[in-house]
Amino acid sequence: MHESGIISRIIATVTQAAAEQNAAAVLEVELLIGKLTFLDPAWLQQTYQTLTQGTILEGSMLHVQEGEAVVYCSNCAAERVLEFSFRGCEEPLPSFNCPACGAETEILRGTECLIKGIKIKLFGNGDEI
Repeated sequence: MHESGIISRIIATVTQAAAEQNAAAVLEVELLIGKLTFLDPAWLQQTYQTLTQGTILEGSMLHVQEGEAVVYCSNCAAERVLEFSFRGCEEPLPSFNCPACGAETEILRGTECLIKGIKIKLFGNGDEI
């Protein structure tokens, strides 16, 4: 389960950013995960809730948005969105070949795991940013 390692790094990054802003609490974290990371949003949520206990992120909401898998086919000279569902190890990996012509492709998007935003509560005045 590589979700716990990824969530641990996200917690460390958000904790550092919150400290730099003198935050009293982290309220929300917005995450973008590419479809080709094969990360399960439900597992991310569960792992996040477990690993944030006792931290400045405890009780915060994790919003996970899944990004498309986009490839470039030099044969078609076009970008293509890969449509697939992947339910885990019991299934074969999806093909990254062009859905139009079957040629090999270059992956353009879908492997990212990005913190898109953080909502914090500041000390003192209670402002949220």
